[in-house]
Amino acid sequence: MELQKNQNCVDLADLLRLTEKLNHIKDLDSMLDTILLEARSFCGAEAGSIFLRSGNELTFSYTQNDMLSKFDRTFNRNIYSNHTMPIDRSSIAGYVADTGSSLVIDDVYKLTSDVPYHFNSHFDELSAYRTHSILAIPLVTSAGNITGVMQIINAKDQSDIVTTFSELHNQYVTFLSNNASVAVERAQMTREIILRMIQMAELRDPKETGSHVNRVGSYSIEIYHQWANNRGIDEDGVRKTKDLLRIASMLHDVGKVAISDTILKKPALLDEHEQRVMQTHCRQGADLFAGKVSPLDLMCLEIALYHHEKFDGTGYPEKLKGEQIPLAARIVALADVFDALISRRVYKKEWPEDKVLALIKDQSGVHFDPEVVKAFFEVYEVITAVRSRYPDIDE
Repeated sequence: MELQKNQNCVDLADLLRLTEKLNHIKDLDSMLDTILLEARSFCGAEAGSIFLRSGNELTFSYTQNDMLSKFDRTFNRNIYSNHTMPIDRSSIAGYVADTGSSLVIDDVYKLTSDVPYHFNSHFDELSAYRTHSILAIPLVTSAGNITGVMQIINAKDQSDIVTTFSELHNQYVTFLSNNASVAVERAQMTREIILRMIQMAELRDPKETGSHVNRVGSYSIEIYHQWANNRGIDEDGVRKTKDLLRIASMLHDVGKVAISDTILKKPALLDEHEQRVMQTHCRQGADLFAGKVSPLDLMCLEIALYHHEKFDGTGYPEKLKGEQIPLAARIVALADVFDALISRRVYKKEWPEDKVLALIKDQSGVHFDPEVVKAFFEVYEVITAVRSRYPDIDE
């Protein structure tokens, strides 16, 4: 079957390029971002979403919308929605997951009453967006398991006018989803392995929870994305860095597994000697990645070793100053402190939000990189959405 892209052949080189790109992506959200972007690019589509299967439900897992993101730099807050839907034949995505069949809909507002599914217009109403055409494709593994659904929204023609999805679009996105499903499974396994590592650390340190590291990872990539936008860094470079940064930032405190229980589990502030012992977790964590066999290893090492350095040079372990501190560590320094202060701990209550934000502003140029602080506040709506997505278990 011959596929065409903008009336030109999609040759073997294109397909190999895509496969190679997916093979190099490690983080789940980066994987979903790339898959959705590739599908939308081929169809010229304005927006799209991916839902991943969790038991008998679909979880809203990733979204893109060129129209809305142009006018709202905090659009990424939608990525952290907790929206779920049952896998049944009532919704469009639920129908696709339930039947394993794709749907091509020319106008969702003109669905007839005899179809078993319906379009939920809630997001359109909230955002003043207008969904027209939808191409919904199941994500099916080589074993025939449905792992999710990809929805591509509002195809556009060469005049940038919203149009319908063609059979060619359906064929290509189906091909893409079949290949992407395997990559998604692999990325899910990678995240699960990391979270299991965190769970092992949690057995030692009750502060190092899966919710905490998920929040720190998400804060970090959102702060970085805004920092990169402010610097004019190209989107491809941003995506590559975010792929590494989420995973590396989640492992920032992995060195605490080498610290004594009497210190880790002390339900009070540490004394001076205990603080010095605790500070050794930076080098202990860095030693785990000392081989530096990949860019991910290097970023993990830099974050583990330097995320307690301060911008004015008064941090530890090496008292680095300013941009001597790697960017990833400067970002995680802010993400980690913010989450520690605004969250409840065994030795303290959570701080009020206004007090936390005032401290971060006050510490700009002292503890924190001023550019990182600026980016943090510019995407603070996204930061609050992350907190809602990953609450502490006892909340």
